[in-house]
Amino acid sequence: MNSSGRSTLTIVFLTVFVDLLGFGIVIPLLPLYAERYHPTPLQFGLLMSSYSAMQFLFAPLLGRLSDRVGRRPVLLVSLLGNAAGYVVFAFAHSLAALFCARIVAGITGANIGTAQAVIADVTSDAERARGMGMVGMAFGLGFVFGPALGGFAVGLGEAAPGLFACALSLTAFTWALLRLPETRPAGDPGGRRARISLDALLATMRRPVLGAILLLALLTTTAFANFESTFSQFLHARFATTPATVSWLFVTLGITSALVQGLLVRALVRRLGEPRLLPIGMAVLGAGFVALAAARTVPLLLVAIVLMALGWGLTNPCLGSYLSKRSAASEQGAALGSMQAMASLGRIAGPVWGETVFFRFGPPGPYATGAALQALAVVLAALLLPRENAPR
Repeated sequence: MNSSGRSTLTIVFLTVFVDLLGFGIVIPLLPLYAERYHPTPLQFGLLMSSYSAMQFLFAPLLGRLSDRVGRRPVLLVSLLGNAAGYVVFAFAHSLAALFCARIVAGITGANIGTAQAVIADVTSDAERARGMGMVGMAFGLGFVFGPALGGFAVGLGEAAPGLFACALSLTAFTWALLRLPETRPAGDPGGRRARISLDALLATMRRPVLGAILLLALLTTTAFANFESTFSQFLHARFATTPATVSWLFVTLGITSALVQGLLVRALVRRLGEPRLLPIGMAVLGAGFVALAAARTVPLLLVAIVLMALGWGLTNPCLGSYLSKRSAASEQGAALGSMQAMASLGRIAGPVWGETVFFRFGPPGPYATGAALQALAVVLAALLLPRENAPR
């Protein structure tokens, strides 16, 4: 990778990281802010899932739009939209206003596929997994440090977390405005003819290998979101942990996953390739689910957390890297946006499934079903993914 590509990679990493800090600030406070308006269970569930629902609808659209008009304008406008959503959140004085804030944030936050398309534009096949891993690393670190900043900001006043998140999005916008070049291949006729519609998602799903990758993204994200949504309850039921301990365990998970995505993935992809590494990563994640379901001692719990972080850290960037390599240059945004849409669908289905199983079958239930989903994913990966990386 040349110096220009490395510079662009660094800019995308910092942009995604700063923007995800803002998301991490707001999301832990959202349930507390909503409770004062006494929402019904249905309203509460819709509020918490509205962000992912908007991402499911708009990630393919923003990705396809970036194929047509360029990555840079899509990212810049979406960062400004994020800032606007955080202002609405800061001054929300009704449940309807909170809904508005989350819907705006979900629409404009559906830009990760576009950020990944920038990575695909500036990296070679050999460097693709490393680039996707850096985006995943930015995600993980943003979720780790965002809640800590939110806990500090809320002490300054109820509006402060939203305003602080807005300032971070504006910082990311300024950084991208000054430093991020346009990376979409110049003169690409496919990009100019691209239709801006959800047909992008359906068209990607119809292609055999790309559709298989999207299915694997859905299964893996559903399983992992099922874990994230029930982990605090599991810890309380099994180990009577305090909120502070729960937070530190999430921090451990996030940092470990970020380090795997940022440092380990590149070497393993170079040695094995994505089609061989994906089943390994999903099998490790499945082993983490099994260990978690069986965990009744702290050492086994820690082993389970490390396996979960390792499995997710290996699988997540490999999915994006392999999808990118199998897609033409003119459809990077659409393909990667479609993958983010499927991941968003998993983040909607996972918590619903996890909570249902947790209350029906007890603490091990979500993780037994998570292990089953990962076993299915491993089998499908072995059956459906070619053992070479050439684009199709």
